[in-house]
Amino acid sequence: MGLTNSSTGIKAVDSGLVIKKLTPNDKVIAVAGNPNVGKSTVFNSLTGLNQHTGNWPGKTVTSAQGYCRYGDSTYILVDIPGTYSLMAHSAEEEVARNFICFGDPDAVIVICDATCLERNFNLVLQILEFTGKVVVCVNMMDEARKKNIRVDLDAISKKLGVPVIGTTARKKNGLKELMQSVSQLSCQPEENPPFRIKYPKPIEDAIAHLEPFIKQKVEKKINTRWLSLKLLDYDETLITALNEYLGYDLISDEEIQKQLNIAKKILSDGRITGNDLRDKIVASIVLTAEDICSDTVHFNKSNYNARDRKIDRILTNKWTGIPIMLALLMGIFWLTITGANYPSQLISDGLFWVQDRLTDFFQYIGAPDWLHGMLVLGVYRVLAWVVSVMLPPMAIFFPLFTLLEDLGYLPRVAFNLDKYFKKCSACGKQALTMCMGLGCNAAGIIGCRIIDSPRERLIAIITNNFVPCNGRFPTLIAIITMFFVGHAAGPFESVFSVILLTGVIVLGIFMTFIVSKILSKTILKGIPSSFTLELPPYRIPQIGKVIVRSIFDRTIFVLARAVVVAAPAGLIIWIMANISIGNMTLLAHCSNFLDPFAKMLGMDGVILFAFILGLPANEIVIPIIIMAYMASGSIMELDSLWDLKQLLVNNGWTWITAISTMLFSLMHWPCSTTCLTIRKETQSWKWTAISFAVPTIAGIVICFVFANIARLFI
Repeated sequence: MGLTNSSTGIKAVDSGLVIKKLTPNDKVIAVAGNPNVGKSTVFNSLTGLNQHTGNWPGKTVTSAQGYCRYGDSTYILVDIPGTYSLMAHSAEEEVARNFICFGDPDAVIVICDATCLERNFNLVLQILEFTGKVVVCVNMMDEARKKNIRVDLDAISKKLGVPVIGTTARKKNGLKELMQSVSQLSCQPEENPPFRIKYPKPIEDAIAHLEPFIKQKVEKKINTRWLSLKLLDYDETLITALNEYLGYDLISDEEIQKQLNIAKKILSDGRITGNDLRDKIVASIVLTAEDICSDTVHFNKSNYNARDRKIDRILTNKWTGIPIMLALLMGIFWLTITGANYPSQLISDGLFWVQDRLTDFFQYIGAPDWLHGMLVLGVYRVLAWVVSVMLPPMAIFFPLFTLLEDLGYLPRVAFNLDKYFKKCSACGKQALTMCMGLGCNAAGIIGCRIIDSPRERLIAIITNNFVPCNGRFPTLIAIITMFFVGHAAGPFESVFSVILLTGVIVLGIFMTFIVSKILSKTILKGIPSSFTLELPPYRIPQIGKVIVRSIFDRTIFVLARAVVVAAPAGLIIWIMANISIGNMTLLAHCSNFLDPFAKMLGMDGVILFAFILGLPANEIVIPIIIMAYMASGSIMELDSLWDLKQLLVNNGWTWITAISTMLFSLMHWPCSTTCLTIRKETQSWKWTAISFAVPTIAGIVICFVFANIARLFI
């Protein structure tokens, strides 16, 4: 992020995050909350465009910081990852807990959903145990009113002893009052938390015994009651972060160790041992949250959430859930395919017009043909092809995907597929990463962060490539249209194409289940983990924000990565197509070398080598095939799919070749962008190699079996 320890700022010791202050008097505010409570909406509404993103040092977890002016002060808001608890089970939850506890924020805004306050208060109470510098933001008050839920904010504030502000962030209602409370609270001196959870007597006695000794060692650096409880409920990751924050190993202190053993003896005498302690702590928090909401949140239990439940009876029904999911998938594909054609052609025309102007420029300066060929016909032409093919589908697919996400439907997809993943000893959240992979496998790999179990996260990463990204759609759609739909389909051509494409996607999902099962029984053995799957309320998406967010956060990000790796690929392809050994180009030599093996898979050497050269970007596979068959020295495109089909048939393509190519397009190595993303996410070349090998071996086996069985019937 361009920040150093010497720059003006503060540092969260445990995470290494450096926050740049504009002035020494700036206040740092942590923005916390459960997932799906509108936390990012509050953050974005307060900070506007004054924000930047990066990663927490040493983590793959995204960090977002923004600046907000209120009165004469500047507030640096840190949007920490969504978490249900400070009892961390994932990298995201560790980051959230460590920044709140050891990042020394001046105040914490805890965002809650007004429609499910009791559950959200579990996090609020845990934060209040640590610090009193808390403002509770009860968001989505408009949704609560629609469901006839009445929240007594003043009564809750009196019970908790901290400000409680109602907001509707998407309409920017209540945000001024929220910042006013933050401003007042952040200027007050640090005091003991105004609210205390009451635990069973043995736990309270153990805390009371240990706390005085803790207070002598840490003085006023940290809340001693909270720390006493955490030492009793030992969490290795928290203790590691604590030691980094304090600068020494607290537990190694002989006096602390001695008193900690006495405190544990008090617990055991009270028949609280092992996991019982955490169970008692969680139970106390839940009961306290229930007690706070019992007379402050009022609603009609008979019709609460009735609309959402009626919809869920259809969308999550075991008979209708999957068919509706497939119908929506086909609808998204149809809109993506039909909607991308015209803008793709416009972009292509524009970029190739620029190519002609570049050619004119090279001729004007008298540049040699080889330089023009490498830079214009090689590097630029591949870039132009990748951008014109990738940009329109992504610009359509990602917003549609994000709309379903904002609507609240994607968690229902995970719910519908959860039992199938459980049978494969995998995680139901993998369904969400598969959906993201349909837009871009690199984005799907990044999305695997939501899976807590390292074992299941690896399964999701390794199998994500079985879901084709939109870079493989042009190859699949072109082959489907040429060989299996044809011109006879008339106006229904795009519909038939979508149905067949959806069938290919379903095959990819089926392969995901099979490979996940094999991995979970071999190199990634383990018991499936449990997880909390929240079905958020259905909401009307904010279409404008969805489009902007999906275009900038996903489409441009993925396209930029593809462009970076496609540029050198264009240079290599041009060199191989223009340097000859004997009477054949390097491209032809390599294709001939691969031909015997490729024939066994139902393809030919040109097709297989095109996939190899398409490693940087799957979009260039078809152009390379055209270039090789036409013995052209540069990538080109034909005027129609009919012309392309004639070219393919003339070079020996049959229906077996077409299906084999589609199968291999579905199941082969990830593109270089995805491989680099896997390396970054796993921090391991070993798992990157396995992620490369698994879909490739699956594709070779499936193509070999299909081609040889199909030939028996010819």
